[in-house]
Amino acid sequence: MRLLKDLFYIFYPKLCVVCDENLIENENVLCTLCRHDLSLTNFNSYQNNKITQAFYGSIIIEKAYALLYYRKEGSTLNLIHDLKYKGNEEIGVFFGNWLGEMLKENNEFKNVDCIIPVPLHPKKLRERGYNQVTKFGERLSFYLNVPLIENELIRISSTKTQTFKSRFERFINLDTKFSLKNPSKFNNKHILLIDDVITTGATLKACAKEFQKSKNCRISILTMAYTE
Repeated sequence: MRLLKDLFYIFYPKLCVVCDENLIENENVLCTLCRHDLSLTNFNSYQNNKITQAFYGSIIIEKAYALLYYRKEGSTLNLIHDLKYKGNEEIGVFFGNWLGEMLKENNEFKNVDCIIPVPLHPKKLRERGYNQVTKFGERLSFYLNVPLIENELIRISSTKTQTFKSRFERFINLDTKFSLKNPSKFNNKHILLIDDVITTGATLKACAKEFQKSKNCRISILTMAYTE
């Protein structure tokens, strides 16, 4: 069996998403060198950081965290681009395992009741074939031992992707709307909203406002990356 596995990797090697070098055993998605080259946010606090501050005066956020900084150039951009546009859902699994292990150890989100991914518009979902944060959410669900709920929050308007727009363009393009099917289902619940990248926070803010329709619903946020 070991010989067959070794032969498989000779003819079908696993490559690092960033540098295209062959991955060795126990490496997945990224080689060790590229992983160490990623720009970690290393926020000292989950309650008071750049993400929670972006919601001051609008939405009360219990906790928030992003693993990486997202910049116009660099490894994180390549990873998110491959995840969203090249069908490489293993990147979502990679980030979910990384963050899931970290959160299981530090217990920062031990009191959440469920995980809610930011949904795609149905048209975009049909075109892409998958929501780029689903695999991410599935792994977080495993580590935090809470359900991933995908069909309660619905996107009812579609805008062009925000990732590569200028900050000014993102501010003026805030017409994305969401609808919560059954607000009472989340009464007295603590939900964890997840997304790939947080930019101005407008999308997550629109999602969070829907959950304000639920009685005593607490909201936390977790993303793969954060744009400075």
